[in-house]
Amino acid sequence: MEMLTPRFGRYLAAMLGCTALLGAPAAHAEQVVVYSARIEQLIKPMFDVFTKDTGIAVKFVTDNEGALLARLKAEGRNTPADMLITVDAGNLWEAARAGLLQPVESKILDANIPTHLRDPQKQWFGLSVRARTMVYNTQKVKPGELSSYEDLAEPKWKGRLCLRSSKKVYNQSLVAMMIAEHGEAKAEQIVKGWVANLATDPLSDDTRAMEFVAAGKCDVTLVNSYYYGRLLAKNPALPLAIFWPNQAGNGVHVNVSGAGITKYAKNEAAAIKLLEFLSMEKAQNLYAEVNMEYPANPRIKPDEVVAAWGSFKQNPMNVATAGELQAAAVKLMDRAGYR
Repeated sequence: MEMLTPRFGRYLAAMLGCTALLGAPAAHAEQVVVYSARIEQLIKPMFDVFTKDTGIAVKFVTDNEGALLARLKAEGRNTPADMLITVDAGNLWEAARAGLLQPVESKILDANIPTHLRDPQKQWFGLSVRARTMVYNTQKVKPGELSSYEDLAEPKWKGRLCLRSSKKVYNQSLVAMMIAEHGEAKAEQIVKGWVANLATDPLSDDTRAMEFVAAGKCDVTLVNSYYYGRLLAKNPALPLAIFWPNQAGNGVHVNVSGAGITKYAKNEAAAIKLLEFLSMEKAQNLYAEVNMEYPANPRIKPDEVVAAWGSFKQNPMNVATAGELQAAAVKLMDRAGYR
């Protein structure tokens, strides 16, 4: 569940004050309709700033990604939606595969969003970055013991590993990227090693996995980086630390939340303006501040809390791969006994 951070209110108030000086038309002749799998508290502040800057009103509907994709498919060319916002490249890839999005040619987006964080056909663009990284118990593990995702399959971690359920897309995307990197046979061997090393059955979510690590029920887990930030904000005394894996190899697996313009958008030009705005400094800073994610725009610095975790090398593989190989990853995880 996404939530707001304390400094966000002050930042937004200052920003709205600045944009208010620019003035906005009394009437909103244009509007954009957004279907969003991200919660209102995260997206509405950005939409409010966009409206103040441009005079374009933004209407939005929030729901989970599966429901929104089903709705877009059912509505077809009659959909009121101009834009889809969702999390994980696998979901964005599925929306494009299903013919729900359209390519966007934009020099602004090309300049702001690195190629590995957007669809090669430009049907969607990453807007914020999350790292699938390691969190370990500082009382039971020395950083020098940790190295890579693959190493967690080694016998030395037997009875020491906790993982989130395979049903969530985050680990599916990680395994999909491993298939692309190593091939199915080796990736399956790694996942079987993880399963053999589990200290307990797979857990319901990333926060629960970290709580098990903190309680000493296991020593290390894999989580999205912002979950670590949220948990430590609530309880900074927990014996947990973050470790960036695969720095001697291809780098940390990253994924995105992102957006695309719907195939049957009625307000296409205004929707592209909004998408471009979401890649720019104001919105990118909001993403970073609110949800402890990394900006997709490499020119924007991460929030100071996130920056304190240290810099790391990202895996440069295009995140679209997570979608392309997601079905293969799900089947592999099932064969490996990862539930």
